[in-house]
Amino acid sequence: MTNALIKTENLSVEFPLGGGLFNKRTLKAVDNVSIEIPQGAFVGVVGESGSGKTTLGRALLNAVPITSGSASYDDGEEQFDLTKMSATDLKAYRRRAQLIFQDPYAALSPRMTVRDIIAEPLDVMGLTASREETDARVREIAGKCRLNLEHLRRYPHAFSGGQRQRISIARALACNPRFVVADECVAALDVSIQADILNLLKSLQRDMGLTFMFISHDLSVVAHTCDFVVVMYHGKIVESAPTRELFAAPKQDYTKRLLDAIPSLDPDHRMRA
Repeated sequence: MTNALIKTENLSVEFPLGGGLFNKRTLKAVDNVSIEIPQGAFVGVVGESGSGKTTLGRALLNAVPITSGSASYDDGEEQFDLTKMSATDLKAYRRRAQLIFQDPYAALSPRMTVRDIIAEPLDVMGLTASREETDARVREIAGKCRLNLEHLRRYPHAFSGGQRQRISIARALACNPRFVVADECVAALDVSIQADILNLLKSLQRDMGLTFMFISHDLSVVAHTCDFVVVMYHGKIVESAPTRELFAAPKQDYTKRLLDAIPSLDPDHRMRA
């Protein structure tokens, strides 16, 4: 891949597991990962629970410390070394890299209106000069995320799971980021709602020129959405390829097992399995 917005080389993330003074143990959640994410791409990162995909996403957002290796961001206007970031750099990077959380119920404060939830990043980062400017930006991004203006006065408990996830997406995009990590963002939703959210993300990608890292354990969802797929296992990348190529001719046994695990709607196929 070329024109990389995000690039890593031998990136590792380790967490301490305790132990004595001379017997310190660590868990290597991400193990020597090298990856390039091009600008404007929709890259899926898949693997079973514990494969390291969420930790990789959070490392690229500088939300967990990088133990070793290199990681960089370059959108042609701003450049960041993700392994060496000052507080000022991190604040600037937060404007360009955001996260969509998995659980739309836990991610939203029940004490804030939808308007205040979406406006919070703008206020914290000082991106607007007045309440009127903030309200205009909130209305703009709410419309893009298919939220009605009347929704802005309500609280999260009044909404369904799909509506809450659209609110979460609007909050993540309020500061007009370039790079978005979507961490299992449809896993908690009904299948019928999943398709609606995935189509929304693709539409936003085209309209806003976004680059997505889409983390999922569900290859059927990735097939519907992503241009390129990265497969992780035990903290390592075991295979990566354009989506159609990977689904048509997987090279690694682990990838083949993941594909075999996709539920089939064909009853004859299920009987043969």
